[in-house]
Parts: sequence; structure tokens; C-alpha cells
Amino acid sequence: MNKEAMQKILQKIKDYDRIIITRHFRPDGDAVGSTKGFWRMLQLTFPEKEILLINEDYSEYLSFLGGESEPIPEEKYASALGIVLDTATIDRVSNKKITLCKELVKIDHHIDNNPYGDLFWVEEHRSSVCEMIAAFYDAFSDELKIDSEAATYIYAGMVTDSGRFRFSSVSGDTMRLAGLMLDQKIDTDVLFANLYLEEFDKLKFEAYVYDKMRITENGVAYIYVDREMQEKFQLTQEDASSAVGYMDTIKGALCWIAFIDTPGAETTIRVRLRSRFVTINTIAENHHGGGHACASGATVYSVEEMEQLIAEADARVKEYKETHEGWL
Repeated sequence: MNKEAMQKILQKIKDYDRIIITRHFRPDGDAVGSTKGFWRMLQLTFPEKEILLINEDYSEYLSFLGGESEPIPEEKYASALGIVLDTATIDRVSNKKITLCKELVKIDHHIDNNPYGDLFWVEEHRSSVCEMIAAFYDAFSDELKIDSEAATYIYAGMVTDSGRFRFSSVSGDTMRLAGLMLDQKIDTDVLFANLYLEEFDKLKFEAYVYDKMRITENGVAYIYVDREMQEKFQLTQEDASSAVGYMDTIKGALCWIAFIDTPGAETTIRVRLRSRFVTINTIAENHHGGGHACASGATVYSVEEMEQLIAEADARVKEYKETHEGWL
């Protein structure tokens, strides 16, 4: 835990009267949970300050967590401190105006290949940025305030980004900090119902994925959610992306990939890569993306490039199986 970086961030927060928080576009649970949790925590702690959470997009899946701040005039950024959470590169920031802030802070847990900001706190070993925000509260609990609302946001991000605490990035510290959030009297029944109950039509899509998915010779499971499939099941981009999680329990498949057509005239296919044991972020980096060792995203621009990525993943899994034991 980088207590020095945390202390510097807390001091910056104390120095400014206006603080603007943002995250990456197309946000997941960690991005929404960390920004909303930090926003609420700072509002409780510094009621005299203007604490804003401003983004240009939101997650329909996480809309049950409530709204955010309204946009403010561009000129107000010049005297503000900007804080970007869960965003590895500046080009993925949802609120593009954040670079207009007087100073910029980055808080993240992704591999720091493209540093940005005047001050940054990056801990790649953390299971989520929400875990880092929980650690931030724990480190300065004598100064910071929290309530069940803030804890719910933070806990939601910890749960979703850790695969319900199943991923290898989960540590004893993760569980201790999750317990600290649970101590704030979170209603987990309501939270898990909102996170994991499915509409019947979405279950039909899941069944369709199992019917249409393919597995390579060496153990890469994949599905192409093309526009026709999206229209057939009336899928949002988030719904389509969820297909990657349906393939994670296939014995012998150490990598699973969802390719999702995106709206627009040009061929743009979002890629969601996940793996067990095998490092796949370097494959994502070959295709306009990146991320964690076993959870990454990329973009391809043709069916041919999609097939090339599958071939690269298949070769990576083959190499791993030939050189390791105990991979089930």
C-alpha cells in the first residue's frame, strides 16, 4: 500500500474547493462503484466543498445505483482538481473536459503503460479500484466519513471486478476491506438481486450463446455476437458483452473470447478476452487494447483480424498446456 501517494492525494483534496471525478467510458461495476463511492465519501467528509461526478456515458446495467452530477460550464474546470479512477490511459476517459482541470490525479489498478496526471496512485496487484478506495478510507478513517450508501457502491465494484471474489487477484486484504464495507450495514440481498437476477429474454440469449459458440483445437472458446444476433435478442452493448462470462466454466478451455459488433457504418468489433492461468493481455495489446493478465479488452476491424486474434490465443493456450501441469 502506497501510503505516501494516498497522503498526497488527500492533501490535494483538502487544497481545492471544487473536485471533479470521472472514469472510463463504457463503465463496468468497478468504474461506477469506485467513482460513486469516492464521490459520496468526499461529500460526507467535506460538505463545504463542491464535489462533482461528471461523465458523458453511464451503464444501464448499474442504473439502479442512481444518478450523478449535471454538467458544469467549461470555465469551471480551470480552478478544479480532477480525479480519474479505473482508467489506464487518458484517451479512455469518459469526461474529456477533465484535462482542463488545474491539476489531475489518477487512481488505478491497471498496468501503468501510459502514465498521466500530476499525481498518480497505481497498485496493479489490487483486485479493483474499489478495493483501493476502501483502503484509502481505512488508512484515513480518523478523517474520512463513510455511510452505507458509499459502502454499497464500493462493495458492488469489489464484487463485480473480482468475479465475486474468485479471481487470483483477491487477497486477504481484499476480504478484510470488503468486511469493512459490510460493517456499514449494506443490504446485500437487494444489491445481489440487482446485480445478478436476469430477464427471461437474456437467459434465452445465454442458451443461444451455448449453441453457437465454438472451441478451438487447443481450448479457446469464442462467440461472435454480430448485429443480426443483437437485433434478434434486442441486446444492448452491455448485454452482448456479457456473453464472455457464459463460457468461463468449460473444462479444458483456458481462454474465452466474445467479439461484439458495434454500431456504425465501419466494421468495428469490440473484443472481450478472459482466461484462466494464461496471460492474454499481450494479445490484446496487439489489437488496439490491453488490460490485466487474465482479463483484457481489444478492438478488431475485420473478420480476418478476428480470426487472427483467435489463432494467436489458440497458440498461446497450446504453449501453456505443453509447458505446464495442473491446468485441468
